[in-house]
Amino acid sequence: MTDETCLCVEREADVVMVRQRGRELAALAGISGSDLTVVATAISEIARNIIVYADRGEIVLKIVTNGHRRGVVVIATDQGPGIADIDMAMRDGFSTGASLGLGLPGARRLMDEFEIVSEAGKGVTVTMIKWSR
Repeated sequence: MTDETCLCVEREADVVMVRQRGRELAALAGISGSDLTVVATAISEIARNIIVYADRGEIVLKIVTNGHRRGVVVIATDQGPGIADIDMAMRDGFSTGASLGLGLPGARRLMDEFEIVSEAGKGVTVTMIKWSR
């Protein structure tokens, strides 16, 4: 496996694949134990959002280094309708679909770094990093 991979997300089977690849890459970055499950869970949440709200998108996974720290970065992008109110979308329980509204805020809590950028009608980019301990 290389230090970077880009995967298309269009259906549930893709969520499983990107989750597994993310877990494998996180392990290569030195992430271990329950943090591997944390990374996989955050990836699942973001990948499912792509399918539900944008139909398709892509997730780039790569190992990153910051001084002596190594980690895995997850960059999820789509060309869907975007998020009209990011602050509201980041609140537990808020959903424009038929979900519990825990995906984005849950992923933010699970990862060490989290950024979301969206423009109405132009899609969403979520960037998350988990650092090895």
